[in-house]
Amino acid sequence: MVPQWIIEKKRDGHILSAEEIRFFINGFTQGSIPDYQMAAMAMAIYLKGMTPEETAILTDSMMRSGAMVDTSSIKLPLVDKHSTGGIGDKVSLILAPLAACAGLAVPMISGRGLGITGGTLDKLESIPGFNVNLTEKQFIETIHKCGFSMIGQTGEIAPADKKLYALRDVTGTVASIPLITASIMCKKMAEGIDSLVLDVKWGTGAFMKTIEDATTLAKSMVRVGKAMNKGMVALLTDMNQPLGRTAGNALEIIESMECLQGQHAGEDLMNITLALTAEMLVLGKKAENTVAALEILRGHIVSGAAFAKFKEMAVLHGADVSTLDDLSKLPKARIIKPYLAPSAGYLAKVDAESIGRAVLVLGGGRQKTDDRIDYGVGTSGLAKIGDKVEKGQPLVTVHANSEEKLATAMGYIEQAFGLTDTPVAPPKPIVDRITG
Repeated sequence: MVPQWIIEKKRDGHILSAEEIRFFINGFTQGSIPDYQMAAMAMAIYLKGMTPEETAILTDSMMRSGAMVDTSSIKLPLVDKHSTGGIGDKVSLILAPLAACAGLAVPMISGRGLGITGGTLDKLESIPGFNVNLTEKQFIETIHKCGFSMIGQTGEIAPADKKLYALRDVTGTVASIPLITASIMCKKMAEGIDSLVLDVKWGTGAFMKTIEDATTLAKSMVRVGKAMNKGMVALLTDMNQPLGRTAGNALEIIESMECLQGQHAGEDLMNITLALTAEMLVLGKKAENTVAALEILRGHIVSGAAFAKFKEMAVLHGADVSTLDDLSKLPKARIIKPYLAPSAGYLAKVDAESIGRAVLVLGGGRQKTDDRIDYGVGTSGLAKIGDKVEKGQPLVTVHANSEEKLATAMGYIEQAFGLTDTPVAPPKPIVDRITG
């Protein structure tokens, strides 16, 4: 096959065969197809799109470009969750131990934060001693012992995706539904799972800014998963305001541990977490329906089993779990300053993007891939859309380690809130459920 002819075929809007897609991805991974031809192909896909069948083959080809996790020794149902990311999204920290308590195996390969979106791995590393870089053998052993493990992507998993994403980032082809779908799904399918639940977010603090775009992405990923014979469900969730009451690594660990112990029940974070975990139980055949699943999950919180399960996993990852029993031992900031409501009223806006930018400039995120994270900084006590507030009431508390960074962050914090004189209904945390 001749690479430029395949590029021309997609450029002209034609459907590529399975052989052409696999030839292109294999050649790119092995180096026989250079970056400039892959960049041209990415642009052709960006402009002309792909059919669901093409996208599924692209995903499978990228998945098979490297090693896949061997989960054959695990006899429990293998179910994972993926989120498209957002501000304050700490769902995985609560969801995984809950699912493991209910008899599922959760082989969770997570990512780091870049830009304003936080990463699960950075949050876990704010727990002293927590090692996210387990070998595959250690990863599988941990799942055997406690039902779940949370690690970073290794260089052996889906190397085609790593190479392709670097090109997409500098060629203006990131925002392509087929390429986004293949990038997410190839890594998740390489985990050796049976089923996957997707949390696809939309709003100012999400990658997909509109419900329409988020719905298109969710449907694309569900179709690909089903084409690869996996159980699939996607929930469309709101990310116009941050999820939960905190943003920032150690602060989000604190909120997550409180949730596992039954605090913050009924708020947006727990509503979304429980809904996603319930879908996992149904796909894994541990509950007949989501109503029964929710009852099971709430029982594991009340009994203390969920919090104990997280600590069990943390020990296996080398963490000092005394910090989880005494959360004051986690990293903390030197400067703590509340932002006060300038007037009385009802909160009509709590902009997720502005809060995310504030956490980033405080040092809680990365502006470059090699930036060091300040684990103790961030925001806590966040008021939510629909709250009635009085003048001078704290709307959020900012945690900083530098007066200069605090001043910059406060500029974003001031932009985050909007007040009105009339009552405002809180947004629905879950706006749609997509099964195919």
